[in-house]
Amino acid sequence: MRARRWRVLAGVVAVVAAVGFTAAACGDDDDSGAGDTTAAAQSDIEIGLVSDVGKFNDRSFNQSGLEGLEKAEAELGVEGRPIESASASDYIPNLTTLARGGADLVIGQGFLMSDAMNTVAGQFPDSNFATVDLSNAALKDKPPNVRGLTFATNENSYLIGYMAAKMVEKQGGKQVISAVGGQELPTVTIFIAAYEAGAKAANPNIQVLKAYSQNFVQQAPCKEIALDQIAKGSQVVFQVAGGCGLGALDAADDEGVWGIGVDRDQSDLGPHILTSAVKRVDTSVFDTAKAVQDGTFKGGEDAVFDLENGGVAIGKISPEVPQDIIDQVDDLKQQIIDGEITPPTQ
Repeated sequence: MRARRWRVLAGVVAVVAAVGFTAAACGDDDDSGAGDTTAAAQSDIEIGLVSDVGKFNDRSFNQSGLEGLEKAEAELGVEGRPIESASASDYIPNLTTLARGGADLVIGQGFLMSDAMNTVAGQFPDSNFATVDLSNAALKDKPPNVRGLTFATNENSYLIGYMAAKMVEKQGGKQVISAVGGQELPTVTIFIAAYEAGAKAANPNIQVLKAYSQNFVQQAPCKEIALDQIAKGSQVVFQVAGGCGLGALDAADDEGVWGIGVDRDQSDLGPHILTSAVKRVDTSVFDTAKAVQDGTFKGGEDAVFDLENGGVAIGKISPEVPQDIIDQVDDLKQQIIDGEITPPTQ
């Protein structure tokens, strides 16, 4: 296989490392094919990717984006330029570095990059940009060179809430589940609102505890919140807080209750993971890189990733979940795809 090089830049300082490609599969029911070992011919296309403050080792949102870029390098032969952001003040410099450097596509990860993306895209009108988890319409000036990459995470979160409530009903005891969010942002609350709605559909008597850590990085705040929720009877903890949320899942493991992962399939964290609300950030990055390579990239509009096209999904389900609950969830999934159920977004 052709050797590849990928670069992670801290701020605007490049750190160059030669590595062999090892794909990381997201593990949900819609395999991305990241395990392919056939290298594509080298392309002169350069794709830049800027993380939010969670960085690429968050085992969640940012890591999934990096995996999509690595897949594009392996299968499309593009050159990837990932840049980590240590703080929000890095967003404009990092996006600018890639645009000024001639990247054919600059992708920004996260809703919090809205102002920075709007500013830099306006300064480089001849460059292509994409925003993960942020619609073009949400940008102040709606730049025509920016494509929004959005996700119907209300759909899979509804299914997961239903599953969680059914498991608690089966287990008995206090009928309580919970969610730990990073910040009360639309891209976070969409998960939690639908999770609660799905749980209520399964069990009207369920109580759903919700709290926000105001953090997507440090694990301690999320762990503290989750421990408090478990002390109040929560039998299932859903994390929607990136790297911080790993602390919530750790609390679930410590206390012997279920945890639910987010963005990537987080079943590798242990048998306490009930399932994960998978958001195919990797697919959105790969597909957008391919559109640039094919000459079909369009700014000024959004791509929507949902259950029907596999852009959101349920991750690996614990073998302790009974088949009858899985069958009910599968039926609900089809009803959502068919438009018979519309899970709430807030």
